[in-house]
Amino acid sequence: MRKLRHEEIDRPSLETVRLIPRHPITVILDNVRSVHNVGSIFRTSDGALIERIILTGITATPEHPQVHKAALGAQDTVPWNYEPKATVAIGNLRKLGYMIAALELTDSPMVISALTREQFPLCLLVGNELSGVDEHLIDQADCALEIPQYGAKHSLNVAVAYGIAIFDLIKILRGHPEV
Repeated sequence: MRKLRHEEIDRPSLETVRLIPRHPITVILDNVRSVHNVGSIFRTSDGALIERIILTGITATPEHPQVHKAALGAQDTVPWNYEPKATVAIGNLRKLGYMIAALELTDSPMVISALTREQFPLCLLVGNELSGVDEHLIDQADCALEIPQYGAKHSLNVAVAYGIAIFDLIKILRGHPEV
């Protein structure tokens, strides 16, 4: 075994990636305050080939130089738009038949592996690093997805939690529900 050199990695071109069918997952990033987390989520979203990211509230857009730096080009491969209010984005997606799933700790959590392909298209709602998904948005969600944790801490960095959740969702879509 040896590590591949950068030029050996088979990657689609920017033009090709725009033509590849995307996984039916839209992500709403609501009030994510760290530009580094936003950039990281863009990179992960590119790797997961999600449909799009909707940035809401105070979440920085890719025009911000630090988001651009952290995203390493993923801001050009992942469709995105800015909507000031998450409630508007949720309402629009619901009209299109999306299930709304908050990535949050609640009193009635659902493990991601309990979802089925029939519950897609899905909107994954991700909130602020400190306060999480706002309560008024939890009220609009169909379910709350939780990542089991076994240590003393009860939360993960938002970009890390997103990465775990999004690839668990992709496994369901691709027929590999074991997570």
